[in-house]
Amino acid sequence: MADTPDGTTPLHEPSLDEQIAVYQREFQDLDPQVEKVVSALSRLNRRMNVAYGRQTAALGISNAEWEVLKALVLSGAPYRMGPSELAKQLGLTPAAMTHRIDRMTAEGLVTRERDESNRVRVIVELTDEGRSKWLDAMRAATVFEEDLLQDLSTAERGVLGDMLIRVLDRVEDLQSRA
Repeated sequence: MADTPDGTTPLHEPSLDEQIAVYQREFQDLDPQVEKVVSALSRLNRRMNVAYGRQTAALGISNAEWEVLKALVLSGAPYRMGPSELAKQLGLTPAAMTHRIDRMTAEGLVTRERDESNRVRVIVELTDEGRSKWLDAMRAATVFEEDLLQDLSTAERGVLGDMLIRVLDRVEDLQSRA
């Protein structure tokens, strides 16, 4: 295995089967089928986040800025939200959201204006530049995602999607009760 630029040898990440075998050796109560699913999802999530991070960086935005752009687009035209709504939706403190909006305003991705109907309220709105960055990110993500799922038939994609949504619903239900 080749050394990295800093002269160290990169660590070998075990295959999922190797990882599960170690887990079973150390923790006999482990269900290997459950662990295989959870470990595969975890590893897939990590690798997808790295890929998306590279794509957004190539566009000159961070993953954090992407999340704000996405939230504004999901809010629907005219793509406007209050900073507190954005902070709550993204799980951020108001101070962190303010810092993010400051950066994005300086970059021309969003505007921040006083609400004409309520001068105390501030509105964050997606700019044409912000929408263009969002569309560019979506185009890159679509190519990556199509490539990612190319070995699955349309029917398999549908079944996998349905199964993952059931798991996600379960996690969200458990978290809402916590």
